[in-house]
Amino acid sequence: MKRKFIINIILVVFLNLLVKPFWVFGIDRTVQNVVGAEQYGFYFALFNFSLILNILLDMGITNYNNRNISQNEEGLTFYFSNILSIRLILGVLYFAISMIVAWLCNYSEAQLRMLMFLTFNQFLLALILYLRSNLAGLQLFKTDSCISVLDRFVLIAICSILLWGNVTQQPFRIEWFVYAQTGSYVFTALVAFILVLVHSKGFKLTFNPKTALSILKKSAPFALLTLLMSLYNRIDSVMLERLLPDGKFQAGIYAQAFRISDACCMFALLFANLLLPMFSRMLKQKENVAGLVRLSTVLMLVPVLAGSAMCVFYRQPIMNLMYCNHAAESAPIFALLISGFIFISLTYIYGTLLTANGSLFKLNIVALGGMLFNIVANLILIPRYQALGSAIVSLATQSLTAIAQILIAFSIFGFKFRGRTQFMLLVYVLALVAIGFATTYLPFSWMLNAALMLAASCLMAVALGLVRIKGLLELINTNKSN
Repeated sequence: MKRKFIINIILVVFLNLLVKPFWVFGIDRTVQNVVGAEQYGFYFALFNFSLILNILLDMGITNYNNRNISQNEEGLTFYFSNILSIRLILGVLYFAISMIVAWLCNYSEAQLRMLMFLTFNQFLLALILYLRSNLAGLQLFKTDSCISVLDRFVLIAICSILLWGNVTQQPFRIEWFVYAQTGSYVFTALVAFILVLVHSKGFKLTFNPKTALSILKKSAPFALLTLLMSLYNRIDSVMLERLLPDGKFQAGIYAQAFRISDACCMFALLFANLLLPMFSRMLKQKENVAGLVRLSTVLMLVPVLAGSAMCVFYRQPIMNLMYCNHAAESAPIFALLISGFIFISLTYIYGTLLTANGSLFKLNIVALGGMLFNIVANLILIPRYQALGSAIVSLATQSLTAIAQILIAFSIFGFKFRGRTQFMLLVYVLALVAIGFATTYLPFSWMLNAALMLAASCLMAVALGLVRIKGLLELINTNKSN
């Protein structure tokens, strides 16, 4: 299983590195620069509002389905036929509740109009994720990896034409950005549906109330977890827009700082998407997961720590490079959010392990605590520190919930703290700080200094034995029978 994990994580990271960095830094960033912080903040707050309620689209079905198909492949046809009809009904419910809540929140006509498209986009995204969960559950990781970048690839093509193709006399509008997302998601959903249909033994859209209630009951703990985590991960910009007189502007500033951290989460999520079906199958077969947990933790932490440290030390020039305006305001927020990503990456491993184990009650307790802390702390800090206050709260929330999940996992699975590994990670962190300070005094451009910092960080990881290249190559070359 370690071999399969390494091969597939290399593939999925490679594919995503080809597509998603250009999406984040070439398209999404350019859109904000073109339309301005206030207009992008208008979109960003509504986008996060649609994300908070999108649990109604899924009700935990995707994670439940991934875990279930991994342990019971022959159940694909039955669940595919029944779950798809459930998702269509949930889509209508999600749209209606979202619009009602937005109306009660006194959103303007323009906001409601954009929210209609954003909610439809969320429906399509949730459908794509569900279809991908079937592919991952069947251990078709290469196919799933290709689908994971298809929507962004199509979206890049559409937005590139609109931004740089001179196909219109009008300046780029934020609404076009939303419409382009709709087109790319429709195409990807169709492709994913056809692929799942090919691997199922038959498909007939059916709705059985008794079966639907049974599936929803089993997936309810997953739904609650997703809702609580969405609240403490996404409510920041919504509260900024609602609580402050210049809320749209502050949400735009926060979005500038949030963009890189959010992009990094896309890559951390790749680990979770691979690990959930692997952990689920290993736990069903009563295999020891400790080795895979250690391997994935080190493979995740080494680049995350190095990248985050580089971003903290070079936060101001990075913001200056990315944005035409308000870079100074975004830089300290960016440093806090990218630091929080270190803890987010850990939740993608240990939270995924606990999900595969079915430890949803404990995970939900942690998530509930994180949500309550996040909302209360935001209510206190946003009026005083604006977007910076939200970033402080985000870092605190992510660190507390990650530590809690790690402790729970160690308690349930009886993991032992390996003194040497933890010590070497501590030495690595201290070395990163020293390297970071040293490179800032070099007489080169900040980009070269940052590149040298990353190169030195990689060498340090190898020197400390955190990354054993020879061992990884041997593991990759090991016969599947082994």
